[in-house]
Amino acid sequence: MALESRITQEEIKKEPEKPIDREKTCPLLLRVFTTNNGRHHRVDEFNRGNVPSSELQIYTWMDATLKELTGLVKEVYPDARKKGTMFNFAIVFPDNRSKMYRLKDIGSTVSGRKGTDDAMTLQSQRFQIGDYLDIAITPPNRASLLGPRMRPF
Repeated sequence: MALESRITQEEIKKEPEKPIDREKTCPLLLRVFTTNNGRHHRVDEFNRGNVPSSELQIYTWMDATLKELTGLVKEVYPDARKKGTMFNFAIVFPDNRSKMYRLKDIGSTVSGRKGTDDAMTLQSQRFQIGDYLDIAITPPNRASLLGPRMRPF
């Protein structure tokens, strides 16, 4: 039986993050895929060497927060700067057992508002270099229809 390489949320909370010196640590290339319909890409869009066409490439560090990444995405997409725009983050990673990709929701931010996931880092969610980040962007007019607890996917 193969051991799961991902760690549970309880184990993540117990293990403190190691500080990263951004002056001395080389950044990683983060491949980010976005949608503006409030839904994540389908996992099968990442199979067989394919990726969705909406790719952003960001150089960052493992201690990058979701709020920091939100700011970088808003620089590229001016429409996402509107107050109330929701950003739902997921890590897309290869599942070694099935040779397919899996999607793991990790948190969300809202433009112009403070939230509980703002300070969450890639490192705290067990992001590994080579994984992708998928961000489902929901415009403020659609976000209000979904309600605070409903998921857009």
